[in-house]
Amino acid sequence: MDIEAGDALVEAIKPLARSTGRAGVVGGLGGFGAVFDPKAAGFKDPVLVSSTDGVGTKLRLAIEAGRHDTVGIDLVAMCVNDLVVQGAEPLFFLDYFATGRLKVEQARAVIGGIAEGCRRAGCALVGGETAEMPGMYAAGDYDLAGFAVGAAERGTLLPRGDAGPGDVLLGLASSGVHSNGFSLARRVVEAGGLRLGDAAPFDRGRTLAEALLEPTRIYVKPLLALHQAGLLKAAAHVTGGGLPGNVPRALPGGVEAVLDAGAWPVPPVFGWLAREGGIAADEMLRVFNCGVGMVLVVAPEAAERAAEALAAAGETVFRVGWLDARPGAPAALRIEGLPEAWPAR
Repeated sequence: MDIEAGDALVEAIKPLARSTGRAGVVGGLGGFGAVFDPKAAGFKDPVLVSSTDGVGTKLRLAIEAGRHDTVGIDLVAMCVNDLVVQGAEPLFFLDYFATGRLKVEQARAVIGGIAEGCRRAGCALVGGETAEMPGMYAAGDYDLAGFAVGAAERGTLLPRGDAGPGDVLLGLASSGVHSNGFSLARRVVEAGGLRLGDAAPFDRGRTLAEALLEPTRIYVKPLLALHQAGLLKAAAHVTGGGLPGNVPRALPGGVEAVLDAGAWPVPPVFGWLAREGGIAADEMLRVFNCGVGMVLVVAPEAAERAAEALAAAGETVFRVGWLDARPGAPAALRIEGLPEAWPAR
């Protein structure tokens, strides 16, 4: 490890970490471990919820494009969105940054994105680890992992367990591809002979790199507010596995989520991927979020109020479906009204 570079990085990121400070943080960077006091954060009888994730091969695009300021937001988003669907408020975050040779400016840009993600989620960046491993990574390459801890008062975790037939499904728009499916997306880019600096075929106002690196949306604050208002029964973060692989995880047995494929507009990036890659609808749905980053379960009488609250908080909300009975069977998902060649039309 280049000790001088490591020390320079620590000094460079101290202001970033301080900018994420929140009630409950004890001390600052530099110790052997980070300390957090849930009671000082306002919790009386908390249950802790933890999550860890990475950014996958979206990192390859960031490295090739020389844009390192947004993948840190993705890293935080992938962790904290998994916490909030369980009813937990993200409290603190730690990162792991590994590279062959530490480049302070590159690492600072990445950690600057992590700090921005923490600010959006309302959690504190309390520490992390930087590893320099020559021979493990090619020049300029790096890898990331994130770790988040949240809390909820005992008895308030999601899903509530009362989701059932007749409940309404609300979808929250994604900001783009988010952080899943990039091995397939990169293959489409390569097969088409495109360069990351070219204008995006589906968004001529941005380069392909800018459009594909749009960071994962962080849904924490609107969902916490909805949960605290008693309007949220369950929620699913749409990541790897897409809608079919994630929505049933939030549901009890004996029910089936029914989605209307025409209930939300599919962003152009997904139509482009399907057309250029010759990707069938079922594969698109398993690999990508296809425009819906979160699916929420609410009571029918609360649906309008919930949608209005989410829209007021800046979310784009679609009424995407409902729950049906499926007696004696595990939770499942069915998609109706899927047009031929969707979403490549």
